[in-house]
Amino acid sequence: MIMQKYLYILLAASFIYGCQQPSENQSSTSIIDTLSIAKHIEVLASDDFLGRKPFTEGEVKTLAYLKGEFEKYGLQPGNGDSFFQEVPLVELDCKPSSELIIEGGQEPLSLEWRSEFVSFTERVEEKVTLESSELVFAGFGIVAPEYGWNDYEGLDVEGKTVIVLVNDPGFGSEDSTFFKGETMTYYGRWTYKYEEAARQGAAGIFIVHQTAPAGYPWNVVQNGWSGASLFLDQAEGGYQPAIQGWVTRDAAIKIFEASEVDMRNFVEKARSKDFKPVSLGLTASTFVENGIKKDVSQNVIAKIEGTERPDEVIIYTAHWDHLGVGPVVDGDSIYNGAHDNASGVASMLCIAAAFANQEVKPKRSLVFLAVTAEEQGLLGSKYYSANPVYPTSKTVANINMDGMYYMGLMKDLTVIGYGQSELEDIAGGLAAEQGRYLYPDSEPEKGFFFRSDHFQFAKVGIPAFYAYGAYEAVDGGVAYAKEVRDAYNVEAYHLPADEFTLEETDWKMAGMQQDVELFYELGKVLGNSEDWPEWKEGSEFKSIRDAEMGH
Repeated sequence: MIMQKYLYILLAASFIYGCQQPSENQSSTSIIDTLSIAKHIEVLASDDFLGRKPFTEGEVKTLAYLKGEFEKYGLQPGNGDSFFQEVPLVELDCKPSSELIIEGGQEPLSLEWRSEFVSFTERVEEKVTLESSELVFAGFGIVAPEYGWNDYEGLDVEGKTVIVLVNDPGFGSEDSTFFKGETMTYYGRWTYKYEEAARQGAAGIFIVHQTAPAGYPWNVVQNGWSGASLFLDQAEGGYQPAIQGWVTRDAAIKIFEASEVDMRNFVEKARSKDFKPVSLGLTASTFVENGIKKDVSQNVIAKIEGTERPDEVIIYTAHWDHLGVGPVVDGDSIYNGAHDNASGVASMLCIAAAFANQEVKPKRSLVFLAVTAEEQGLLGSKYYSANPVYPTSKTVANINMDGMYYMGLMKDLTVIGYGQSELEDIAGGLAAEQGRYLYPDSEPEKGFFFRSDHFQFAKVGIPAFYAYGAYEAVDGGVAYAKEVRDAYNVEAYHLPADEFTLEETDWKMAGMQQDVELFYELGKVLGNSEDWPEWKEGSEFKSIRDAEMGH
């Protein structure tokens, strides 16, 4: 087992947490201090940085700050002789048609934009149209060889529009061995549905929204796909459906009732292995007009070169961007993004400084990658994974930091995507040294593993780790931790209230310090090892890595 390979390193770990009685905000032997983390957060989340939105003065200030800190620590540029990687983006100000017209039934059916459907396009064109496109119900829209599942089998959807269900067949099946039961797989994520429709050559795709399997209500869809959005500029190629979007469950039922095909119990039918895609005998027509603006944002990359195997790298990531200046809420229009994600960037900076201060550097190289445009769809990490500075086959692991919690000392380390890779086994040993236990994500059905930058590394096969202490606080227990999480989600998530100053904060930083030290130690273990952590059996990313590594 890989844990046995790492045991000797864990026993030599420099932090002996079981014997410590740390104070609320600082352990006596820490190599990471909470004041440094807090000072970085205060700068990055200050009003002066204007919410750190790409293409704004906030980006300019953020990039200068990160480059300056890396240079101050003595890190090398991570992209040749540059600290930056250009990320070409396009802003599409989508103005959809007010209706989606369904024809072919006894009478034409008109669905209303926002209340019944939303639509957008990733095509960089002034107007994109679906014109009498044949409608096909393609179940969950999944092609998953490891599960023996293919919703598109025997189906040619070129020029057609598919309607698919959100999540995957395992959700609601009451069978934990069917896909992963209530735990969402990548195949259940809406981004996958669009990607698969593109691979199949579909002209359009609409996902049927339901709150429980989606993990969020319809108003999240309404707001998320209205107005201008950033996408990677795919002028160099890459097929995209003309129209992508969502329909409400009630709207989907209207469509199915207009068809002569028996669509009763459509969810249960789609969940059967005997399901076959079916043409509805209907057509869909709609359009999207675009305002187009192209620009270039930047990923920030720094490195500490390994002493023995510098071509093998461990990549730390955190997204530097947030939402900028937006609608006024309680008299404030700057969306500072202190927790999301000044805290993750601050943590990464402190880890970089800690390694830079080591007299003996790790044998493998350490890369510190602050990515852009996470809030617009993981775009900076998506661009890096498609255009890696360091070869995928030489990248040992990714350690991601996004939203570091502030509940004081923690008993747990909550692993998002628990059961995916051997990285959690190594982290489990380090957590035990701190007197903590691993805890699986308490809401696996919501697919949080697919909603931060580590996912883009997983998609190309690189074992990726994303975790934080968030379930059980030393002081206050499970109830207090839930109270803090719930309060943040209601009062501060993607709102101006996500802010931080040293003078006014009520954040308890000791738990954040625990996490940062653990991520530092994880990088140290990986950086001095000769082993390569792998995806576990059952992970949808294992076959990608195995093929890359020739296993």
